[in-house]
Amino acid sequence: MRSCDVLIVGGGPAGSSAAWQLRRGGADVVVVDQEAFPRLKLCAGWITPEVVRDLQMDVASYPHRFMTFERLHVHLKGVHLRVPSVQHSIRRFEFDAWLLERSQAPVVKHAVRSIRRERGAYVVDDAFQCRYLIGAGGTRCPVYRTLFRATNPRASGLQTVTLEHEIPYDWQDPDCHLWFFEKKLPGYAWYVPKANGWLNVGIGGMADRMKKSGHDIKYHWSRFTRELDSKLAPSAQYEPSGYSYYLRGRVEVARIEDAFLTGDAAGLATRDMAEGIGPAVRSGMRAAQAILHDKPYELDDVTGSSLGGGFASRLLDWAMTRGAGA
Repeated sequence: MRSCDVLIVGGGPAGSSAAWQLRRGGADVVVVDQEAFPRLKLCAGWITPEVVRDLQMDVASYPHRFMTFERLHVHLKGVHLRVPSVQHSIRRFEFDAWLLERSQAPVVKHAVRSIRRERGAYVVDDAFQCRYLIGAGGTRCPVYRTLFRATNPRASGLQTVTLEHEIPYDWQDPDCHLWFFEKKLPGYAWYVPKANGWLNVGIGGMADRMKKSGHDIKYHWSRFTRELDSKLAPSAQYEPSGYSYYLRGRVEVARIEDAFLTGDAAGLATRDMAEGIGPAVRSGMRAAQAILHDKPYELDDVTGSSLGGGFASRLLDWAMTRGAGA
């Protein structure tokens, strides 16, 4: 059985950020993930300036594709707004692998099945033993499922379902476009160019409200891509894949004894733009600091808002969630 101070379940931004901080603090850390990195990760691949700052990224030396937008095109029920807002795009399979490698933590490919508490330690699959356990495995995280589900039941009104595809494409419009509530979609859609001829397009909506409307995500995808074909991305060919996650609701318990919940495992995505990388990074680093310095582990302020918390953020929050799980 392999022993360590901290076992992190999940090697995405939450897990790698925690590992990076813990390793710098001298902790013995092991990261386990069911997939080998680099791995495909469904995501728009949008990061905020706050993420760049939190991760202390030197953008000039980042070795992979990185693109900066000086403004966003926001389409809201037919109204087109040009919003000055510096944001960035990356390719997730590159970004996540880079973060994990930078942490210098040993990584083991392993799918966690069982977790038990035994004499002040956590035993995982009779293969790992640790004093501290960090759940960073996304929506289906086994740490959430085993230890936190009873205390943090998820609010169905905050569940989003998405379809997206990232393709090589000679895009002509270098700006990021976002659509909200178009054609009665209870959610959002995006066109996110990536450096060196890549494009990510996707669509997401609140699962409960789509179900009640009688339209599923595939119906909205078809309408959206027809619009893209006529305007922004003519003749693009898509084979979309889907995933689901939760916007920020009440997280009543984020720590139980020496186990911590981070990122999408805790359901921390912003309620205005459904952006999850920033909250994942901040919660992972917060868990590391709690372990290294015996600090309280609190998540009240890790989510924030992607658009700064002003009127636009509050309006989108209300329109997306209608107060669900507030």
